[in-house]
Amino acid sequence: MYVYDEHDHKLVKERVAQFRGQTERYLAGELKEDQFLPLRLQNGLYIQRLAPMLRIAVPYGMLNATQLRKIAYITRHYDKGYCHITTRQNIQLNWPKLEEVPDILEELAEVEMHAVQTSGNCIRNVTSDQFAGVAKDEIIDPRPYCEIIRQWSTFHPEFAFLPRKFKIAVCGSQEDRAAIHFHDIGLQLVKKENGEIGFTVLVGGGLGRTPIIGSEINSFVPENDILTYLEAILRVYNLHGRRDNKYKARIKILVKAMGTEAFAEKVSLEWEKLKDTPTLLTDKEIKRAKSFFTEPEYEEISDEESHALVDAQARENKAFGNWVRRNVSEHRVPGYRCVTLSLKPTGVAPGDVTSAQLEAIADLAEKYTYGEVRATHEQNIVLADVKASQLLDLWHEAKQAGFATPNIGTLTDMICCPGGDFCSLANAKSIPVAEAIQRQFDDLDYLYDLGDLDLNISGCMNACGHHHIGHIGILGVDKKGEEFYQVQLGGSSLKDAALAKVLGPAFSREEMPGVIQKLVDVYTENRVEGERFIDTYRRVGHDLFKERVYAKAH
Repeated sequence: MYVYDEHDHKLVKERVAQFRGQTERYLAGELKEDQFLPLRLQNGLYIQRLAPMLRIAVPYGMLNATQLRKIAYITRHYDKGYCHITTRQNIQLNWPKLEEVPDILEELAEVEMHAVQTSGNCIRNVTSDQFAGVAKDEIIDPRPYCEIIRQWSTFHPEFAFLPRKFKIAVCGSQEDRAAIHFHDIGLQLVKKENGEIGFTVLVGGGLGRTPIIGSEINSFVPENDILTYLEAILRVYNLHGRRDNKYKARIKILVKAMGTEAFAEKVSLEWEKLKDTPTLLTDKEIKRAKSFFTEPEYEEISDEESHALVDAQARENKAFGNWVRRNVSEHRVPGYRCVTLSLKPTGVAPGDVTSAQLEAIADLAEKYTYGEVRATHEQNIVLADVKASQLLDLWHEAKQAGFATPNIGTLTDMICCPGGDFCSLANAKSIPVAEAIQRQFDDLDYLYDLGDLDLNISGCMNACGHHHIGHIGILGVDKKGEEFYQVQLGGSSLKDAALAKVLGPAFSREEMPGVIQKLVDVYTENRVEGERFIDTYRRVGHDLFKERVYAKAH
């Protein structure tokens, strides 16, 4: 992973000192609330329903064991002993004291972490595939390019106050695990037959009040030109994006208003001015970025023997076998596997992890892999380089620490925002609904029979729980001061990108487990062999699901 140089250390320490001064001036009454607001936001600090919330940057989801232990220390000493993994691979603290936030930032700087640009109208944390560098279907490792974009975008003076927040995702594999269709800019790495590397560029995707699937504006931008092309996009947005209405300020609204072709033309004209500027990437800089993501010293292991061993262990131990089938993925290197540690046991808010668990993850990372982990878009943790021969031992230890719930990719591996329990923007609570659904579907055999099923829950239209792109999406809504939940069906965050369609009138919290049960009943009664929920939904249509739910619910 990327390692700070002397310049990075100095930059982050100066930013901490600067924010400490700003915070002290605010607390002393020398800065007004409207003056402090943009300053705290660009340092990741929100004011939530019950307390401040601090969002810590985790570039493209990568953490090392030292950083995990530091986060554990911070949660114990400055918070309530736990943190939350977000859908953009960051970490959130829900209970820091405002006057202690500069101290937290100083602690983070010691382990090469910060909260810079995790909020505000700027370019946010660059996200990617949690299996980057190890996936069997990988075309090009996206992490060096994510790091290049991160360095380019951090403190970029021209893009510090954009019309609205701005998010970039990079995918380097055949399967999209970074949801690039639903970002302000989505980048897909491609390699031509002659070996030339470049990017397909999507623009104008996003969720929230106006969910839109991103549009392709360039099928191939050479890797050396990617920063100048991104700069051209940001310039067009900065110049033409609306600033009079924050609900109309995202780039997706601009692209829709202009039309994709007209927007692409403006970008091309701007790009012509930038192609030969100092922002042009050199081969030397690309090589430098790649040098931080070198391949570990893998051992030569027979994949055939590894498969035979794990298969035999799985036959002897059903629980281990379930975990292998759900939580273990193939690795591009023979004899190794990728392991997803589930943060979704029943009764725990999805994505929450305690200080003790953070330290346990750090121990597992050092014992079973190369001391690094990845936070995932689905709010779990990945150990990317585990020997197949050590999976059984890892499973035993993960089970003791509470990470071995064998539910990855199933209905209970749901994405869920903090909702009304924490967020001041939420219309309804998300966590109690998630727990009720988890308890409704606590039979593993039944869960496995349902197969892959994405269920996403958001507490408001801001869609932090990505309800628009779940196979089943749940949105908390306010009805005359009471919490209700709208159901949507048919979304997908993958390359078959789709936005979910509203089922009908909203339901009470108490009704939600039963509603989800009726939806999966329609699926199991109508599926053909090998079909996922989303496949059956697309084949039989929306109305069949709607008729069943409302025929008996109302």
